[in-house]
Amino acid sequence: MTPCWQIFKKSSLLDQREADNWVDVMSIAAAGAVLWRRDEKGQLLIALVHRPRYNDWSLPKGKVEDGESLLNCAYREVFEETGVTAIFGPELGQTVYDVEDVPKTVHYWAAKASDAAYGKPNPLEIDEIEWLTPKAASKKLTLKDDRSILEFFLDFGPDTTPLVLLRHAKAVKRSDWDGDDGDRPLDIYGQTQAKRLLTSYLPFGITEIHSSDAIRCLETVEPMGRSLKIEVKIESDLSEYRYETHKESAMDYAQALMESGRAAIICSHNPILPKLLKKLIGKKNFKNLDRKLEPGEAWILHHRDGEIVAIDWVAEPLS
Repeated sequence: MTPCWQIFKKSSLLDQREADNWVDVMSIAAAGAVLWRRDEKGQLLIALVHRPRYNDWSLPKGKVEDGESLLNCAYREVFEETGVTAIFGPELGQTVYDVEDVPKTVHYWAAKASDAAYGKPNPLEIDEIEWLTPKAASKKLTLKDDRSILEFFLDFGPDTTPLVLLRHAKAVKRSDWDGDDGDRPLDIYGQTQAKRLLTSYLPFGITEIHSSDAIRCLETVEPMGRSLKIEVKIESDLSEYRYETHKESAMDYAQALMESGRAAIICSHNPILPKLLKKLIGKKNFKNLDRKLEPGEAWILHHRDGEIVAIDWVAEPLS
């Protein structure tokens, strides 16, 4: 599995996270979200679901299916339990409790209800959905753990925008390539990675894709661009050869893109991406940023009003 995990740390709920975040085969893995929207007056509303099987009110969530990432599980469960296609924000944290002496871990994300038409949940699973003010939602939630997640979400705040810093998928080795390095393509494994990237980023409502002009970067994001019907914007400022002579070009490009407020992906290279990350976060102290990106991996920078407030890491799209 290839779950996402958040690096930003603000709550004791996050202390329970394992460093590698791989799902333990001896535990039950589940995922869900704090689903929110605003009413016509701009007031924040939270979605709660009633489960007739348990006769409780909870945040939408459910168990991970075979071969499914935690993020994709949360995305699917929100749709199945509320009928809403959501746009996901940062990961909020997790709760851990026992089910028949087996530990169950539930990971939660912030998720904004999109304008897409609502579906209809299975009434045997969810028979009521209510949109409530945060205060009313906290009072109505059955489980204390759900209330804690909601409280953290409210403390953290809604209205974030993602900027994805994606390293290109696995390319043909430099030693095996006789041509210009910019023309070096993806190998077979990298091509498979590229075809599976869509599921990793579909929940984030991406509207723009920006790529280095290197072939391996273009081949990484073009399948996703076609699926999302987004034209990939090719930019030499994001390339390795440009970085060697004009290091600030990539930095300025990323900064301007973040300030634009659009949900976007930048596909580029090491060592450019770590430098971009350091530039964009400035003096902020985020944990676990010392790992470099492997091919097909990414950081998601969640920002609000030009300020990065959370960082998630996304694994390559293959287990």
